[in-house]
Amino acid sequence: MKSRRRPIRRNKIIYFVQEKLKILILEPYFTGSHAAWAEGYARGSRHDVEILGLNGRFWKWRMHGGAVSTAKRFLKNDLNPDILLATDMLDLTTFLALTRKKSASIPCALYFHENQLAYPWSPDDRDVIQQRDKHYGFINYISALASDAVFFNSRYNMDSFLTELKGLLKSFPDYNEPETVESIMAKSSVLPLGLDLDRFDNHKNPKAGTHDKGPPLILWNHRWEYDKNPEDFFRALYIIAERGLDFEVAVLGENFRNEPEEFLTAKKKLGRRIKQFGFADEFSTYARWLWRADIIPVTSNHDFFGASLVEALYCNCFPLLPMRLAYPELIPEETHEGHFYRDFDDLVNRLEAAILNIGDTRKRSLRGVVSPFSWEKMAPRYDEELERVVEAGAGIKPETKRTF
Repeated sequence: MKSRRRPIRRNKIIYFVQEKLKILILEPYFTGSHAAWAEGYARGSRHDVEILGLNGRFWKWRMHGGAVSTAKRFLKNDLNPDILLATDMLDLTTFLALTRKKSASIPCALYFHENQLAYPWSPDDRDVIQQRDKHYGFINYISALASDAVFFNSRYNMDSFLTELKGLLKSFPDYNEPETVESIMAKSSVLPLGLDLDRFDNHKNPKAGTHDKGPPLILWNHRWEYDKNPEDFFRALYIIAERGLDFEVAVLGENFRNEPEEFLTAKKKLGRRIKQFGFADEFSTYARWLWRADIIPVTSNHDFFGASLVEALYCNCFPLLPMRLAYPELIPEETHEGHFYRDFDDLVNRLEAAILNIGDTRKRSLRGVVSPFSWEKMAPRYDEELERVVEAGAGIKPETKRTF
């Protein structure tokens, strides 16, 4: 049954009374960080949040055909939400077209975890080689155009999408409709990723954080993919090892390749220094390694938010970051000098200094800076943003008061 909404007018002010909203998340790529985000918000929201998702695999097919399967399931169930919250992996226009009898009056928001216009393509991808790589960005474009509100997990994500979108439209022969970029911009805003950070506290060793013994532990906790630039990460470690510095390495993160050459080579070259190599099947194991780690040098060429970095910072890891992507947004500008490197040589020198001065390195923490990304803090922000979208759809002006 649709949740009840009852407008009451008192002294020329409309009070919009409703106990809870019914929010439906549409996620055709329900796995990994996308699944964690949806489930985290569902747990943290004070509204009723349900998830309609498909298995997270075959991402290209999900962007093309996922809308058909999601629409089919939506029409078959008895869900009657107050608002739809779709992600960038859904072709929203196809979904709305197929469900118009049921969804026509339901406001819809779109959340960008990533955008296909600024996502770096693998050089081996057949779609790039055959020049078929524009369509996925176009799906993002028309989905944003069809939504009532557009949210991005970082300003970098939003700015890169809007900038690249202008170029995409110019690449077409006519009827480019450049004004649509402005219309999307007008309804776009940044809504950072929410993360279940509190659960890390349950796995903190009583001795973790003191770090008064043992060599420094350097952390990799990202996906084992080309866009995370493992070549520079391991190259920096090889140079530090050649300089005779004592350190250990924990290599975590998911591997989607059968033979990740850079990682297998690193396992041989770093030998006894590697204390963990491979994905941690249990969250408790992953969390304990993050609490134990000292330094996280990041070399990624792609990151629209940086969830793995935020998790490491929450566990008191000391970051060394490139001045690009979303990283400058994550920590205050006044701390940038101590954590951002200019180029590869600067990364190596800063890594060496962090190891040689490990006592001071271990005392520095950015935990307080990233704590606001926990769902305890973020879920109320999501609730407020979606409430505004529903109010706008109901014709309630921003200056009028509402209570949920």
